[in-house]
Parts: sequence; structure tokens; C-alpha cells
Amino acid sequence: MGTSLALSVDRDDPRPLGVQLADQVRRLIVSGHLGTGSRVPSTRRLAADLGVSRAVAEQAWDQLRAEGWLEARQGSGSWVAAGRTGPAATRPAPRPARPSPDLVMMDAGTPWIDRRHDAAWRRAWREVAAATPPRGYGDPRGLPALREQLAERLGRVRGLTVEPDDVALTSGTTAGLRDLLTVLPAGPVALEDPGYRAAVRTVVASGRTALDLPATSPVTDLDGVAAAYVTPAHQHPLGRVMPAADRFTLLDSARRARALVVEDDYDSEFRYDVAPVPALASLDPARVAYLGTASKSVLPSLRLGWLVAPPGLREELLAHRRTTHDAPPWPVQRAFLAPLRDGYVDAVVRSARRAYAERAPRVVAALSPYAELAGPVAGMYSTWLLPHDRAVRARRAAREAGFVVNLLADYCRSSPLTGLVVGFGGPSDTELDRALEVLVSALAQR
Repeated sequence: MGTSLALSVDRDDPRPLGVQLADQVRRLIVSGHLGTGSRVPSTRRLAADLGVSRAVAEQAWDQLRAEGWLEARQGSGSWVAAGRTGPAATRPAPRPARPSPDLVMMDAGTPWIDRRHDAAWRRAWREVAAATPPRGYGDPRGLPALREQLAERLGRVRGLTVEPDDVALTSGTTAGLRDLLTVLPAGPVALEDPGYRAAVRTVVASGRTALDLPATSPVTDLDGVAAAYVTPAHQHPLGRVMPAADRFTLLDSARRARALVVEDDYDSEFRYDVAPVPALASLDPARVAYLGTASKSVLPSLRLGWLVAPPGLREELLAHRRTTHDAPPWPVQRAFLAPLRDGYVDAVVRSARRAYAERAPRVVAALSPYAELAGPVAGMYSTWLLPHDRAVRARRAAREAGFVVNLLADYCRSSPLTGLVVGFGGPSDTELDRALEVLVSALAQR
């Protein structure tokens, strides 16, 4: 009879029906779903099953025999002549698990979204629809009106004195980092360990070596390094603030080595224990490149950020962007202009800060009997130190209950730290309470 095959024909497909069938059988053999020695259906049966003429089935089988995939055996039909063998090869390799859309993200990067501001966001997109797009690519630094608003806000909120032409719009933090890497001298880049995984991957993908900077120690030596990437206002993911003395030590080391310091200021506005810490770039704008993002204040999927590069790199960056046209889409820039101009972003930050300030003590009260805080709780997540096996058990229990919680070890390269990174921006209040119940239950087991 032969093995039953999941084949189909599409009469709207411009390819001949026989070609469609041959392509499908070839994929089954290559993937291992149809192994060497498997008997395939006769052309008569295949034609009857699919409602096609026998000539179509014969055309497919003749093609596969000509290519060496099938062989005809006198009196017993056609068989797979070349393919994968053995039981383990009859299934494709498993794909890495992906988060289900139904899972609640409790990571360090998913913010709390205040739906009361949705109307302002809709108004912003109506403005985009009524606006006239630029005829060409526009200014390589980005929309001038948006850069003007950002320059004002950086001075007011982050203590950075910049002009609109000093600001360049990016498609997020990693895009800004890629821009910098294109104009830096050759050499490795030092990054905090544990630290931001996307930054490490961006550096490695650029062809540079990533060196580890212990995240809890002062940086005293950057010799031979092109740049050092840091998160001084809220170290990602340990949560500590870089002490003032360590800031000066870092800047002195960078000056001696003639290295660039890249400051990722990803969520400094969301402190609720103290006032936001001033930007590192305010101490030495000639040595520090500043990266900001709208991902935490508005939407991660907006993919919009900004870069303030030191004066010595700006012209080279501008020339690079003129060539590559590597700027965020104009509609995204134009949409962000309205909420920034009208105070929507400030309102979102205030409401999110209140929400995080209310949720953080609940997380601390639930988890502190079982783990040690790695640093002050600020922003939308907290990091907890505990043995790796207990952290893995808690993460597994959370996943089974529908919550994604990350391991601290996933952020480490040479650091031996282990524990959990528990975000509280993504879940609703009810979901957060349920997630904490699950984590506590898992951590309480001995």
C-alpha cells in the first residue's frame, strides 16, 4: 500500500501540479519525516487520494526517481532511495521554545502601560495622518521638531545641556550602539557583567571582542579598549546606582585610555526611592555617548531612541547616516512628537512611577524571606540572589503557571552570580499577586 503522505495540490499555484507534489515529497525526505526504505503510495492511489489525473502523479514520481530520491522495485512499487535513516532521524530537530502569546512577561524590560492615556496616543497618530511626509529621507539626525523637544527634555529631566542638532534619533538603544561602533577606532568593547544581553550581542555581531567589566567593582583600567558600555543610573540587571566616586574613576580611566564611555540611560526616570540620578554624560560630555529610549516610557514596540554623541564623533556619525539612511521611520518619529510636546510622556512617567512604587514593596515583602536583594529596587524589576537550583525551580514553576521570569545567570558571562530577575511592569495587579504566590511556593520548598 505504501506510507500515507500529507500531500496537497493548490490549483491557484502557477507551478504544475506534478512539480508541487515532487517538492512536497522532497521536503519530507530531506526533513527526515520520510526515511530511507519507506514505501510511497502508488501513482494510482496518489491520484485517487488527491483528485488529480494519474499522469500528474506519474510526473512527480518520475522526477523524484530521476533525482535519485525514489527507486522503483519490480512488482512492489516505489521506495525512498536516499534520505535519513534511524528512528532519531525521522523527526526534525526540535526548535527552541518561544514564549506563548498567553504567557505573562515578568522580565526586566516589559513596562506598565497606563491605558488611560490611549486617547492621547490615538490623537498622535491622527496628526501623523494629516502631516506631510518629507520628500526624501529627511535629516539624517531625525525629525528636527522632535529633536528640539528631546533636547529640552534631556536638559530638564537628565541635566544634559544639548542643542537639537546634538541629538540623533535611533531605532532603539542597540541601533544607537551600532551607530557608535561604526565610527569608533578598532578595539574591543568592555561591557558590564552581568549586563544587558542585547548590547553584548550587538558588540559581538559588529566583529569586536566583548570584554567583561565586573558590574559591582570600580573601573580602573580601560587600556586597549575602544569603548566601555555601562548603565550607571540603574545597573542592568543588578539595580545598583554607580557611586559618585566610581563615576569619576570610570571617566578618569576612559580619558587615560582615550576610550569612549557609552551610557545606556534606559529607565532612570522611574526611580521612586530617590530623585532620578543625573546622567553620567553631564560630567563629561566630551567623553560619554548618551543613549536614551522610549521603550520603557511609552512602548517597547515603538523602537525609538536617541543618541547624544561626543562632539568629536558627531560629524563622522552624520556622514555615516547620510550614506546608510539609518534613521527610524518618519511616521514613528512624527507620532512620538505629539505626546512629547503635549506632556503625555511626562504624564505616563509619573503614573508608571506611582504604579512601580506601589508594586515594589509587595514584591519585596513576598520574596525577601527566601532570597537576597541584589540592589535597590527601582524601575520595573527587582533582582534576587539565591542558589541556582532554587532559582531554576522557581522559574519552572512560574512558567508552568503562565509567567515568564528570567534567571540572573542568563545575564552573566564570567560572573558567578545566580538568582532571579523579577519584573513587575508587565502583569496586572491580579497577575502579579498570583505570580508571587507561585514563586513563594516554589522557593519555600527545601
